[in-house]
Formats: sequence, C-alpha cells, structure tokens
Amino acid sequence: MASSRERLPPWHERQRLPNGRELLIRPIRPEDAEPLRAGFSLLQPDEVRQRFLHSLREISAESVERFTRINPKTEFALVAAEPLPPGEALVGAVARISIDPDGRNAEFAILVSHYIAGMGLGRYLMTRLVKWSRGKQLERIYGDVMESNLPMLSLAKSLGFVRESQQDGLVRVSLQLLPEPQG
Repeated sequence: MASSRERLPPWHERQRLPNGRELLIRPIRPEDAEPLRAGFSLLQPDEVRQRFLHSLREISAESVERFTRINPKTEFALVAAEPLPPGEALVGAVARISIDPDGRNAEFAILVSHYIAGMGLGRYLMTRLVKWSRGKQLERIYGDVMESNLPMLSLAKSLGFVRESQQDGLVRVSLQLLPEPQG
C-alpha cells in the first residue's frame, strides 16, 4: 500500500489555496525562466511597478536567466507554481532573498500575481524566507516596498517588520532576526 504522504525534496511543499487551486512551493529552477518570461505579460502594470519599482513592458531573457540561476550560498528563491515539472508549470508567485556583501543582512522581494493574491501566499512565502535567513544566521532582513502597496506593508507589520525609512514613495521595512550587537 502506498504511503498517503508523498515525500518531497527539501523546501518543496504542496499548498491548497482557499479557491481550491493546488500549488507546489519549491525552489526556483533554471527551467522556470521561459514560463516566468511568458507569464510576465499576464501581470498588471501595478503589479510590475510594485515589484520592480518602475514600469516594464517585458522582462529580458538575460534578466530572467539571471533571476533563475541563483548562488545557493548567498541567494534563495521560491516559486509557487502549478504542480507540473519546472519549465512546464505556470508560476504564480516568486519570493527571493539575497545576502548583502556584509554577510549579515539580506534583501527580500516577493511578487504574487493578482490571480492568487489575497489567499495567504505572500505571508507563507515570507515565513519561508525568514526561516531560510534564520538558518543562515543573518541579523536582519529588509525590503523596499512602495508606500502604495498597502497589502505588503500590512503583511510586513503583522510579521514584526518595522518601518526603517521612507523616501521617493518607498518604505524600507526590516525584521531583526538576531539581537543587535552591543557596541
């Protein structure tokens, strides 16, 4: 008799959204480049502006290639995709974090498509980025959020992030992971 619980590789999890859609949360793969590029056109202009902080009509093959080939020592990225093989699966959300050159802090970015927004996926992906960051013993994670992106600012606040600074329509939010060093 087969086990009812399928064993998945590390950082792979199946999620059923409130609308019944099943997604696979997994690390980004180089094969995701073309589906990400193709799916970019499905994003609304406001979604693109909130993630990239300026308007883009399309994303270059070079950019998406770099985006999907991460350095596992200093970067981590998860996608929420259809439960199909990488390269075939439509990607609905991406969460990414990159350690700063100082080795103590990391910058995050999350993009959740409007098709699956408001279903708790941003919160879930952020908790996974925090878990990875704690495993790397980082002191703090931060991200720049447009001040008009109220759902992301609300999510950040609910997870303990604090507003660090604000300029040019951007709010920097940060979460202290380790106690600040005493000097």
